[in-house]
Amino acid sequence: MTRLSPCCGMPGPTAPRRTREEVDATLQVAKLNAAELLPTVHCLSFGSGTSGAATGDFCLLELEPALCQQLEAGDSFVIRGDKDEQAVLCSKDKTYDLKIADTSNMLLFIPGCKTPDQLKGEETQSNIVHTEIFGFSNNYWELRRCRPKLKKLKKLLMENTYEGPDSQKEEDPSRSKYTTEDLLNQIQASEEEIMAQLQVLNACEIGGYWRILEFDYEIKLLNHVTQLVDSESWSFNKVPLNVCLQELGPLEPEEMIEHCLKCYGKKYVDKGEVYFELNADKVCRATAEMLLQNAVKFNLAEFQEVWQQSVPEGMTTRLDQLKGLALVDRSSRPEIIFLFKVDALPEGTQDRFNSLFSLREKWTEEDIAPYIQ
Repeated sequence: MTRLSPCCGMPGPTAPRRTREEVDATLQVAKLNAAELLPTVHCLSFGSGTSGAATGDFCLLELEPALCQQLEAGDSFVIRGDKDEQAVLCSKDKTYDLKIADTSNMLLFIPGCKTPDQLKGEETQSNIVHTEIFGFSNNYWELRRCRPKLKKLKKLLMENTYEGPDSQKEEDPSRSKYTTEDLLNQIQASEEEIMAQLQVLNACEIGGYWRILEFDYEIKLLNHVTQLVDSESWSFNKVPLNVCLQELGPLEPEEMIEHCLKCYGKKYVDKGEVYFELNADKVCRATAEMLLQNAVKFNLAEFQEVWQQSVPEGMTTRLDQLKGLALVDRSSRPEIIFLFKVDALPEGTQDRFNSLFSLREKWTEEDIAPYIQ
């Protein structure tokens, strides 16, 4: 351990400097064995700048080792939040709540102070270092990993959904649009988390701005693709990109056709040609949402029949494709199904449970799991 010897007296350069004899006498009074301590002694005094640093010019932040290594490697962190939001700190891939932690021990700011480990590697001769305290604090910021606050992302993008190039909305310059930089400034999440959520939302970048397709327009694009697959007798596992663009290009912009294929399929290359493998679960899920969006409640048996008839031939519908999208009420007679989206629920844990149990008093684990995952 390093000996810290506080100096009493007036702050500033006039503070008295302790001698070796005074230090040894202090150790005797404190009943400390000098042989058990490192030879270097820090004599601390309060400088003229101490009061400024103690009143909020600086904040202490406690970091876990992994974050500390990122900072030392040159990475930067960003504190995000509007005036009405609890601030969060974001690294390049994670989000943390910022909480003030009080401590009964006074924390001192000492420029150039060396740790015991650093001192051990230096000369072993007795040494007195007179050090000026630059500031002090009785609290520090601690970080707690939290879920990214992404609900606002969809809210912003839904202000101006994309209905196609011919929509009159596209001619209105007053409608809100957001670049990547705009979203980073407004969403309380890391850049990687925001970009991942944009993919979940099937958002696309149009003219430098992130947009969500109006659902009816998205379904229109999907129908163009599935009808072409049917007319060409292609396998859903091997839909050629170039032919789709050639055939559907006169109907819709090529970038929208490709975006639709990316949303509902997986891209791969075979013998130099780009293909997409359509995901049957995603296609069936989107079709179900289209059927349910205009009905408050739907007779389950009738819905399942209409649903199966509405998806492309060769695809099979299953209720487990609707997790987090729709709920089945088996206690009613007849059984019914209705739209209930997970992204419509509050982000906060307690608020989410309150919302769920205001809808139902009792839940099975199978039913509630998609909404609390």
